Amino acid sequence: MQVERFDQIAANFSKKRLLVIGDLMLDEFVWGRVSRISPEAPVPVVEVLRESFFPGGAANVARNVRECGAEVYVMGLVGNDSQAERLRKILQDGGTRLETLAVESGFQTIVKTRIIARQQQLVRVDREQAHKVTPATLDRCFQQVREMLPSLDGIIFEDYGKGFVVQSFVDEITQLARAAKKVVTADPNPKNPIEWTRLTAVKPNRSEAYAAAGVPWQEPETDPRKDHNLVEVGKRLLKRWEPDQLLITLGEQGMMLFTEGEEPHHIPPRAREIYDLSGAGDTAIALFTLALVSGATPLEAAEISNHASGVVVAKLGTATSTPAELRESLAFAQPR
Repeated sequence: MQVERFDQIAANFSKKRLLVIGDLMLDEFVWGRVSRISPEAPVPVVEVLRESFFPGGAANVARNVRECGAEVYVMGLVGNDSQAERLRKILQDGGTRLETLAVESGFQTIVKTRIIARQQQLVRVDREQAHKVTPATLDRCFQQVREMLPSLDGIIFEDYGKGFVVQSFVDEITQLARAAKKVVTADPNPKNPIEWTRLTAVKPNRSEAYAAAGVPWQEPETDPRKDHNLVEVGKRLLKRWEPDQLLITLGEQGMMLFTEGEEPHHIPPRAREIYDLSGAGDTAIALFTLALVSGATPLEAAEISNHASGVVVAKLGTATSTPAELRESLAFAQPR
C-alpha cells in the first residue's frame, strides 16, 4: 500500500465511532531485575523496580481504536471493586466512552499480572473467577446497542472466553447491526463455541482457526500460500460461518485473508523485531475494523492491520500503534 493511500484512509479515522463488546481485563506488568536464585526453591528472585497497568482484553481493543483518533465505546462486565476503578480511570483518561460498561457486584474484575525481567516474561498470574453474566445485564446491554446503533459505524466482538459473549447476545446484535448496514467483526475464542454467522469479518489466529474448523493441528509450512492444511481450514470456516471475509493471523508469518470465490491473499509479516506478542490480536482486529469503516478495501484493511500488529509486537507490554507509527511502517516497507 502506498503511503498516500493510507493517508486517505487514516484521514477518516477521527470521524468514525465504534463499539467494542467483550471480556474486559486489567493488565498489570511488574518490571524487575533478577540477580540471584531463591534459596527456598530453584526459582529466580525478582527485585521489583516498577509496576504499570493497561487495559486488557476487549478494553485493549478499544484502546487501540481510540489511539487512532476514533470515538469508541466499550461494553463488558466489571465488578464493584478497586480493580474496576483502576480500569475505569485508565480508559477514561485515554478518552474511551464508558456509558456502556456493565457492573455486577458478584463479579470479580479480571486481572492478569505479568512479571518481567530482562525483557523476558517470567510468569503470569491470573486473578479471575468463573461467572455467568445475568440475563438482565445482557438485556440492558442489548437495549443500549439498539438505541445507539444509528450513530455507530461498526461493532467489534472481542471474545476471551470469560463469559460475557454468549450466542443469543451475538445473534441478536449481529442481526440488528447487519440489517442496519453496519460493519460487524469478531475475534473468536475456541473455548467458547460461538457460531459467528454472517459477520462482516472474523479474525481467529492460526490455532483458533484450526480448532474451530475441526482440523488437527499441523506445523506450518514455510510458505503459507502452499500450506494446504491452512487453506483447507480457511475454506471450512468460510462455509461454516459465511462471513464476508475471514482473516487468519499467522504470527511471524503475517496474515491470510480469505474471501468466498477468491484465492487466499497472504499478507507477509512486517515486524522487524519481536519482543512481546501480548495484545497483538487485539490490535489486529481493532485496526482491521477501523480501516474497513474508514473506506479501506478488505485487503487494504488487512495490510493496515498487519502493519499495526508489527508495530505493537516490537514493544514490551500491552501496546498500541498510532497513525504516525503506521505511516512510518508503511513507508519503510516501500520498495527502494
